[in-house]
Order: sequence, then structure tokens, then C-alpha cells
Amino acid sequence: MSSAHQLVERSLAAIWHPCTQMQRHLHPDPARRIPLLPVARAEGPWLFDPDGNRYFDAFSSWWTTLFGHCHPHIVAAVREQIATLDHVLLAGCTHAPAVELAERLAAKTDGTLGHAFFASDGASAVEIALKLAAHYWRNQGYPEKHRFVAFAGGYHGETVGALAVTDIPLFREAYQPLIRPAAMMPSPDARRGPHAADEALAALAEYLAVHHAETAAVIVEPLVQGAGGMAMHPPSFLNALRDLCTRHDVLLIFDEIAVGCGRTGRFFAHEHADVRPDLLTLSKGITGGTLPLAVVLARDELFRAFLADEVTRAFLHSHSYTGNPLACRAACATLDLLDNPEVWPQIETLGAAFEAAMAQVAAQVGGVHLRRTGTIVAFDLPDAPGDFAPRVAKAALAAGLLLRPLGNTCYVMPPFATPPELAEWFGTQLLRTLTQVLETAAASDCFQPAHPQEPPLP
Repeated sequence: MSSAHQLVERSLAAIWHPCTQMQRHLHPDPARRIPLLPVARAEGPWLFDPDGNRYFDAFSSWWTTLFGHCHPHIVAAVREQIATLDHVLLAGCTHAPAVELAERLAAKTDGTLGHAFFASDGASAVEIALKLAAHYWRNQGYPEKHRFVAFAGGYHGETVGALAVTDIPLFREAYQPLIRPAAMMPSPDARRGPHAADEALAALAEYLAVHHAETAAVIVEPLVQGAGGMAMHPPSFLNALRDLCTRHDVLLIFDEIAVGCGRTGRFFAHEHADVRPDLLTLSKGITGGTLPLAVVLARDELFRAFLADEVTRAFLHSHSYTGNPLACRAACATLDLLDNPEVWPQIETLGAAFEAAMAQVAAQVGGVHLRRTGTIVAFDLPDAPGDFAPRVAKAALAAGLLLRPLGNTCYVMPPFATPPELAEWFGTQLLRTLTQVLETAAASDCFQPAHPQEPPLP
């Protein structure tokens, strides 16, 4: 038995893997079983199993790895930090990595979002932003402003509070009794037609005209709704959204957990629209994919609304590892890399190369709605089988790819360290994978169309 096989067997016996129907890994029929990928090490855009086989990390390990795995600059920073200060609570204490990171992020907003609240993951950051918004209005003397507005197809995390503003049914249905639902506006998804963004804005304007007095905030993923199928909308949608929220005295939350830190070709996705939110969430790529960290950036006037002698007016939210020095140092090292002006044309070149490769694949397999924002490239397969995502994930491993389609949406989000010339090889391997899956599915008696909202199962 190989070391890779042994690791998989031990994992299946001991670990409950996330966002996974474990029966897919444990199925008694080998033909229907989806293999786990055992990973022993990683370098750049590549993952290596214990037997030395390598796999292209085509979606940056759930959109986290910005500059590739084990980037020397980030590794050196974390190594130096762990020998100096591994961790200290941020309640009643402070440390240089957290201060530096907060200052640098605030500077990237031109000081508009001047205070940073740290958390451990994206869903926690969303929970913090929602709590901050409602508590802000309470402190301002408007406790009735505690409702939220989100958009169809949006994803903001899977904790109970975050599920309130997430619109992917499979994530929500089992927990519906626990959820305090938000008002859902139509998605601005450009695939719905040229007027999708206008329809979403019109619905929001109508809603806020009636319900602004009870609405604390509107939350949106700027430019790209990620887990909802890489649905994209124009920057002008954000400008109009900002105007509506300002006009109706409602806070605006930009969830940039997936799209921040350069993924769209700018450090912040909302920079494409030249607007600022009231609250901003960041995670995933903020540490370059090395350590868990999330940040909520807030306008200074929100921060000041919590200053008082009464403890009840304070924001009493915490995590044990809030502002962990190692994670903050990794984030500062990641910002060093992003501060290099040569990075941005490289990101554009990389995105364009993968768009060209994906266009060729889509043309040969019946893909539609080819779209790109930064290094995020996607197309849809309207006639994909119902189990398209797991079929592709399994077939892709044989082609040296790590892929996780979103329902019938095939997408790529490569690490920035990926050589652009690798895009052609990726396209060849992706075409091989999709052709195999679609031909096998067409011959199957149990063919069913894919649901576009199927979650990113392996």
C-alpha cells in the first residue's frame, strides 16, 4: 500500500471533510467513489501527493492562495515572527504586526475605512459586519434598524448569521428554523440579461423607499458573486448601490472575502467603481493562503458610535486568535508583494491567458456565458449532467488538475505565480476532462441537467 493510499485511508477514518457528502468518498462501488487527493507538499501553483505526482491548483485552494504555495517572502516572514511572538490576546494587548496591517489596509482606503476588527475566517467577518451594523444603529438611537438586504445568488458564509444573507438553498434549507432571513433582491448577474443590474437596483429602491427605517445594511459581493456561480455585474452597479444606501440612510457592506486582495485586477474590487462602503470584509487571500485571518474595515464614524462609559455600547465580540501575530505578519508580507507595481500587469496578463484558454474549451464543449474579471474566468454548460461537479473533480485528478465546479459552472482562479504559458496546457487538460465527463454522461441512463446552484462539492 502506497503512502498516499495510507494517508487517504487514515483521513477517511478520522476526518469529517468540509462541504462534502462523505458518502461520495466512502461509496462501496469504486466506480462511484470520488478519491481524496492526499497532499504532501506544495510549491507555486502545484500540489504534490506523497508519491510525487503533481496537480495544478486551478482555484487557488478555495480562492486563498494568491502568489502560489509556500512563497519564500511570506514563509520567511512567518518563520521570523514565530521565533519572536507566536500569539497574544488582542484584548488589552497589542503588537506590531496587527498595528502595521491595520494601518496599511486603512491607507489603501485613503483613510476612509480607518479601523480594523480582526477575526479568523470569512463567515466570522460577515457576522461581525452584520452585528456592527445593527449595533451601530442601536447606539445611534434607532434600534428598529436591524434588518438586512442581500441579493439572490449571493454567498456570505455558512454560520447561522451569515446564512441569513446567503442565498444558496442547499446551504440554508436544513437550518431554516435557526435563520433570521434577510430581504432578497434580484441578482445583478449579467447572465440574466443586459438589464439585470438595473432590475436589481429598481427592486432595491422600491424596497428601501418603504423599509429604510428598519434596514440596517445592504450586503453585496462586489463585481463577482462567487459560490453562486461566478456571476458578474458591472462596476456601475456599485455606484448606484452606494447612492441608494446613502439616500436612504442605510449602511453598505462590501463582502470582498473572495474578490479582494487583487483577484479582480485591483486591490479592492470596489475600486473599479471608485466608491467606498461603510464596512468591508476581507479574508481568504489576505495572508496569501498561508494562515487563517479575516478583517472587517469600518468607517471611523462607526467606530466612534461605540465609544461610551457604558459597557453595553461597546462591541463585545471576540475570537481567541483575534489578530494572531503570525497571520498578521503573513498578511503584511502579502501586502509587500501586492505593493509591487509590476504585479498588476502580470495579473492582467495571467487573466487574459486563461480567458483565451477557457474560450477555446467552451467553444468545443458547448459552453456559454464566457466571462472574466481579473484572474477569475468562468463559463457555463447548460446541458451538463446533474452530478457534473463530482464527475469533473474525479476526472480532473487523472489529468493533473484540482477543480471544483460550481453546479454547471466551470471556472478557474489560478494563483498569481502561475506562468501565463501554463494556460494552454490547462486548456488542453480541461478539454480532455470535460469531453470525457460529457460523453460518459450522455451515454448514461440517469442523465439529468445540472442545477446551477449546486454547491462546490468535490
